[in-house]
Amino acid sequence: MKKRQLVTIKGTKNGLGLHLNDNCSYEELLRELQFKLNESSSLHNEKRDIKVTVELGNRYVTDEQKEEIVHLIQEKQNLSVQSINSNLVTKKEAETWLRQNEVKSITSIVRSGQILEVPGDLLLIGDVNPGGKVIAGGNIYIMGQLKGIAHAGYNGNDDAVIAASIMKPTQIRISHFIEREVKDASSENTREMECAYVNNSVIKIDRLQVLPHLRPNLVKLEGGY
Repeated sequence: MKKRQLVTIKGTKNGLGLHLNDNCSYEELLRELQFKLNESSSLHNEKRDIKVTVELGNRYVTDEQKEEIVHLIQEKQNLSVQSINSNLVTKKEAETWLRQNEVKSITSIVRSGQILEVPGDLLLIGDVNPGGKVIAGGNIYIMGQLKGIAHAGYNGNDDAVIAASIMKPTQIRISHFIEREVKDASSENTREMECAYVNNSVIKIDRLQVLPHLRPNLVKLEGGY
């Protein structure tokens, strides 16, 4: 019977890719990895530094095991591990991702001197009064008047947007971009909902209807076009 390969070494344009089997014991994997690294003739003749990417597939490894894998690979002086990738995420990573992608729905009025901050998207049903401030790691949707300060994408998300029923903020911030003199795009009579977004490194204000074209990934409707 043909012996299964536990470690596959493939050359890439950036160096080497090590694909580690995720259906064997960790001890078997380490033995095979050491054997493959010692037997690979292409590594013996290389004098330049080689960048290595490790692919774990569906295998979970602890931080200590990651360090062990890195140490084993970098025993060869010309190998340098750049990244270790896995299809799995830890519970802590999953909880962080959920917080950052959660839409937090709040019914409130943000008054002068108050700050409302959420890690993900914010849906505020209420007003932001002058002197009030709302901050979100993702997008900000305000079903009411925005007359204070709104800062979306504070973690560096340039694609974040701010939408409000009435857009009259004292300051708009998206990621590291700031707009202090904001003029709403609609007239006093139309009262259309408006949105703020970054385009060509400038914050722009426009009708809400432009968002599906500018940010098509914001809303995904089943059966939509």
